[in-house]
Amino acid sequence: MAFNSKQKNSQDTISITEQQRLREQQEVETAFLKGITELRDFVAPSSLEFSSSEFKLGTFYARTLYVFGYPRQIFTGWLSPIINLDEELDVSMFIYPVASQIVLENLRKKVTQLEAGLMIDAEKGRTRDPGKQAAIADAEELRDRLQVGEERFFRFGLYLTIYSKSLEELDFVQHKLETILGQQLVYSKIASSQMESGFNSTLPQNTDDLQIRRNMNTGALSTSFPFTSSDLTQENGILYGINMHNNGLVIFDRFRLENANMVVFAKSGAGKSFAVKLEALRSMMMGTEVVILDPENEYQKLAEAVGGAYIRLSLSSTTRINPFDLPRVIDVEEADNALRANLIMLHGLFRLMMQGQMNPVMEADLDQALIDTYSRAGITADPLTHQSRPPVIGDLYETLAHMQGTGPAMAQMIRKYITGTFAGIFSQQSNIDIDNNLVVFNIRDLEEELRPVGMYIVLNHIWNKTKSDRVRRNLIIDEAWQLLKYKDSSDFMFSLAKRARKYYLGLTTITQDVEDMMTDKAGRAIVSNSSMQLLMKQSTSAVDILQQVFKLTSEEKKRLTQFPVGQGLLFAGSNHVQIQIRASDTETEIITTDPAQLLKANEVTSIADASYNLQAQNPEQRYEAVNSNVTTTPSPPVAN
Repeated sequence: MAFNSKQKNSQDTISITEQQRLREQQEVETAFLKGITELRDFVAPSSLEFSSSEFKLGTFYARTLYVFGYPRQIFTGWLSPIINLDEELDVSMFIYPVASQIVLENLRKKVTQLEAGLMIDAEKGRTRDPGKQAAIADAEELRDRLQVGEERFFRFGLYLTIYSKSLEELDFVQHKLETILGQQLVYSKIASSQMESGFNSTLPQNTDDLQIRRNMNTGALSTSFPFTSSDLTQENGILYGINMHNNGLVIFDRFRLENANMVVFAKSGAGKSFAVKLEALRSMMMGTEVVILDPENEYQKLAEAVGGAYIRLSLSSTTRINPFDLPRVIDVEEADNALRANLIMLHGLFRLMMQGQMNPVMEADLDQALIDTYSRAGITADPLTHQSRPPVIGDLYETLAHMQGTGPAMAQMIRKYITGTFAGIFSQQSNIDIDNNLVVFNIRDLEEELRPVGMYIVLNHIWNKTKSDRVRRNLIIDEAWQLLKYKDSSDFMFSLAKRARKYYLGLTTITQDVEDMMTDKAGRAIVSNSSMQLLMKQSTSAVDILQQVFKLTSEEKKRLTQFPVGQGLLFAGSNHVQIQIRASDTETEIITTDPAQLLKANEVTSIADASYNLQAQNPEQRYEAVNSNVTTTPSPPVAN
């Protein structure tokens, strides 16, 4: 009996402990459920109403669609247009692996059925069914890959829930979605009378209430990888702007592309100069040298802000550039060809100067005259002689004037550049040095007839500097259409675009005259040799040309005519995004060319200067100035 009593007490103790544990567990579950209820109350919408074809989530209308049909072949990135669609939508994907042995058995049965069907058709004299033969070929190929473990098999479900503020807008978004999918032979349907199940299936809670699936192997399933939104973000580089597809940062290094060339197309006032100046400013922070050919005096403020060199070219300036200068190259092969390359450049220059009046005989005489002029200065094909003082155009004039044949006539044609109207600027030894992180050549004040000649000579001077000093450098040519009007200068630009990569140079070409650029052979070649393109707001006439060149979609074409200032399409290699150019207040103050912003900045500066001068006066002077509305410059400050 004593033994039974002890056993009973032990059982009672265990019972009490079990009851206590169960009670504590129930309290924990109650607290957990209470927390879930409170969390749901916190994040839930004000109301949720379901109908057969849509549901209302608070003030928003929503609709769930499921994909039920796919083409025989599907390609990588087919889901990308949906992911990057500028609409509010949720995409849910469910993937269920299937054992390969089960799939192999089912495929064996399916192949047997299809082959039996072909045999029956042949016995009855029916025409060949290409569909059955294609199905047999696909099944056999899949069996082989499954057998060796190259492929696996899955059940795949794809659901999409779209949101909108009205039923009309919801129908429009649905039509857009179905159109994008239908173009790729991917078919979808509304989850009629299953809106609650569809909504639950696209919530982030991992519940597949719809259970509408399709068989897919590894290759087909991999094409549905969802994270393919256009992205241009690298670990190194500069910030170009905001990706309008996903609000990500567009950060990359253009010198890591196939080449570092870039073309910028935009109509006047769209923000192209602002974008290029912002890139130049940020590139200098990363150690890139920048050289700018400025035809409209838009870059002076930038040069002054960063301590750059600002070179103004005009007939009244003291700046001199000698087109006969030779590059001081280190590479042996380049040194051997330095004189010959400069002779070819001079041929193009004098064709510009003579305005296309040269014939083949004059070309031959000019070539001999150039060689003789260099020879008289002690410069021959031997690279050791290239350190000698180069000749000037006046020396060529003397050589031509004393030649037989067409020499005297050509001497008279270039006389105005030596002793005539255009004398001085390009007829003397060079006195400039572009050894600076930022160099701006201002050619605004050059006469219209002299401007293409000036741009040509400046570009050659920069090119010689690039060949002699290989550093990471960006060359910006604004209003490039002025060079593309002439064959020799456009050919020279094309040569720059092709050879820039070899010398660690990035060429940036800016123009608002898209038609002239794309109808010119050299202009099209420059675009094709540029790994980056920035397309900002365009005129209606230019959009059709750009659509053909860049293979734009109808939506991208439409946006090109509607972009606000500072937005555009950025192409970098095989990637392209819609970008918003963003600058800080300090950057904007340095680079803006907006007249309203400049006027506002000047007013703020004037007020600040007046306030400073007023504070510098003694109290009696400040009192008199305020009461008499003095607008003239105040008297010098008096020490207190």
